[in-house]
Formats: sequence, structure tokens, C-alpha cells
Amino acid sequence: MPFFHRIADRVAGALPHEPVQLDDWRRRAATLVGALLVGLVALAFAKMGDLAQTGFTRMQGQAWWFPLIWTPFLFVVFAFLTGRLAPEARGSGIPQVIAASHNAESRHSQRLLSLRIGLSKLFLTIGGLLGGASVGREGPTVQVAAAIMVKVHRWFRVKLTPGVMIAGGAAGVAAAFNTPLAGIAFAIEELAVAYEQRVAVLVMAAVMISGLTSQGIDGDYVYFGQQVGASLPVSTVLVAAPLAGVVGGIAGGLFSRWFLALRGPGGRFSGLLGKRPLVTALVCGAIVAAIGVASGGLTWGTGYEPTKALLEGGEGTLWFGPAKLASTLATAASGIPGGIFAPSLAVGAGFGELLTPMFAPHEAGAIILLGMAGYFVGVVRAPLTAVIILAETTGSGSNMILPLFATALIGDWAGSMVCRQRLYHALSKDFLPKQEAEEKPTQA
Repeated sequence: MPFFHRIADRVAGALPHEPVQLDDWRRRAATLVGALLVGLVALAFAKMGDLAQTGFTRMQGQAWWFPLIWTPFLFVVFAFLTGRLAPEARGSGIPQVIAASHNAESRHSQRLLSLRIGLSKLFLTIGGLLGGASVGREGPTVQVAAAIMVKVHRWFRVKLTPGVMIAGGAAGVAAAFNTPLAGIAFAIEELAVAYEQRVAVLVMAAVMISGLTSQGIDGDYVYFGQQVGASLPVSTVLVAAPLAGVVGGIAGGLFSRWFLALRGPGGRFSGLLGKRPLVTALVCGAIVAAIGVASGGLTWGTGYEPTKALLEGGEGTLWFGPAKLASTLATAASGIPGGIFAPSLAVGAGFGELLTPMFAPHEAGAIILLGMAGYFVGVVRAPLTAVIILAETTGSGSNMILPLFATALIGDWAGSMVCRQRLYHALSKDFLPKQEAEEKPTQA
């Protein structure tokens, strides 16, 4: 892109000429432009995803049996398109960024984070939501954002480093959830293999710019639409935090273990499912459709609406959490693109709902929040990210920070007892060159 080259050269030329200034200003300009684009694309992705999910809900409302045909059909279509056109776009998107950051300038890494793969990921995920798949857009936004950041840095002729990819992924989390601090925390806990001060500055700059872009256009909104103002007495915290941490952590660890068995590298059933991808997609789509119809539509899509209703004090069904877990696992096993961030928060809310009868009615919202923390950490194994995401997406006050941290740390321990491998890092081995994947140890 000569246009961008000229812009970078003119900006640098207006400054005192020192040997490093040209590269430094190109890098800053690339970060600025990349983060702005990430914010805009994340907003567009969110709007299109909402439209797709609304469209599916309307079609499903016309005939209860419609998803039993439509959902398996679309699962097969998108599994076929993914396998033929963009195999690097399958699954969440976060493992791809982790894998690419191991060797930022290799052709393999740049293929994982190419703009073509990023855009394919975006549209295939929207297609999954149109089919009622239990997927989130946050993981895909991480891959799309990293691809945008890589492309812009190449336009500005800036050397690609792991920090560029990490910054792009972190900006994607920040823009998708409207949670700037969570973007930084996620970069530290999940994306960064070796976290350096220079990477920290790059991440914070990208997160700030993409976050401001998102807020400037869509407003400073709270993701789940309200503030969880409830507080818990110490006596309740001493019971609720360990309970939510253990129950949520074990359930999240089981999800990770089952996911890796079905689709992980060397998983017990991954070879079998991989040999017949279209049959796998058809069966998984039928399972998702059956669960969705049986649940009255609660398990479709991201799970945002049922989760929001639970946090606002609405009555939920006690089987929502297990049903959403099964639907998310079937969607993940199908091999179609889509994230597990938002569905995991929804599953956690469902498990939190199971615990509420043990506590006072006015504490229900806070207990559900702890359930979300326990399960999410059991799956993702990133306690700091979980606490910050939940604090920022629900607007919960400082009085919930310590209970959330306690639950998250216990959930991390419980999850690790069930599944030793960290899910995203284990899945990233599928996107590494064969020799490097064999040499790379899986992080516990």
C-alpha cells in the first residue's frame, strides 16, 4: 500500500532525523491506524452478529420445528466452506493468535493471521449465529483484530513481532466486550508467551484506541446492560466463593477436557471426527437444534439474553447451565468457526442459578456472578481476565471484587485438577507447524 508508506514517511520526515525515529513513528502510526480499524470492525461484527441472531429467532418463532432442519443444514454448509476455503478459521480464533505469536514473521503465522482468513472468520461466525450455533464473537474478534493489526503493520513496513499480534488480539477483546482493562489482562494471561515492557506499552495503546473508538460510536455502555449492585456479607462469601469456585471450576474443567478429547490435538475422538467432517457437523447441528427446541430457545447463540435476565433477577430454569454447556460443546465439536467466551459466561450464569436456592433471594444476582466467574475460569484458566471482564461487563462495584477474585482462584485450581492442560494453549498446537507442535510443551 504505497499510500500508507507515503503517510508514514511524511509523518516521520517532519520530525528531527535520528536513526531510530523513522521506525518508531511508523510503529506508532501503524498501532494508531490498526487500533482504530479494530474498533470499527469489532462494532460492525457485533451489529451483524446481533442481526443474524435476531433473524434466526424470528425464523424459529414462525415454526418450532424449523431449527431441526435449518441448524444441521447450516452446520454442514459452514463446515464445508471452512474446510475448503479457510481451515485456519475453524474454532475460536484465540489458539491461532497464540500459535502465530511463536514465530511472527514466518509464512505460516502470516497465513493464520491473514486478512482473508480474518474476514472469512467474521462471516462464518455470523453464519453460525444465523443457524443458532452456541458461539460467541469475542474469540473470533481476537483473530480478526490480530489479522488487521498485522496487515496494517505490513502496510507501514514495520517489522512484525509477537507484540503486534498480542496487541491486536487484546484490542479485539477490549472492543468486543467494551472492557479495556480486560483486554490488557487477557494479553498478559493468555496471548503473551513472554511479556515484556515494550509489549505492554503496545498493548495498552492499542486497547485504549480501539476502546475509545468503540465508545465514541456506540457509547460507554455496560455489556450486560445493568449494574449488579448487590453485595455479600463475609459469612456468605466464605460459603459462596468456595462453592461457586469448586462447582464452576469442575464444570469448566470437564468442558475443556471433553473439548480436547473431541477436537484437541491427539484427542481420543479428534481423529475420528476429523475424518468425516460433514457427518460430524450434521450430527452436532442436530444435537444443537434438539437442545435448542427442548429448552424453548434458551441455548441458541451467545446466551446473552438469558444471562442478562438472570443478572437482572429474572427466574431461570435449573437446567439452563447444563443445557447450554452441552450445546456449546456440540457446536465446538462440529468444527465451525465461533468462540466460547460469551457462551461460557452464559453457562456459568446457569450454574450460578443452581446455587441461588441456598442463599437469600436478594443475593441471587451476586451468586450468579460468582457462578460465572467459577465456570469461566475453569474453562479459560485466566482468573485475572475473568474478574476484570465480569466487573466491567456488569458494572459491579468494588464490594464484589474480592469475592470474584476468591471464586476465580478457587475455580482455577478446581479446573486444573480436572483438566491439566490450558484449553487455548493446547488447541494452539493444532495451528503450529508439525515439528514445532511436537517440540512445544503444553502449559499446565
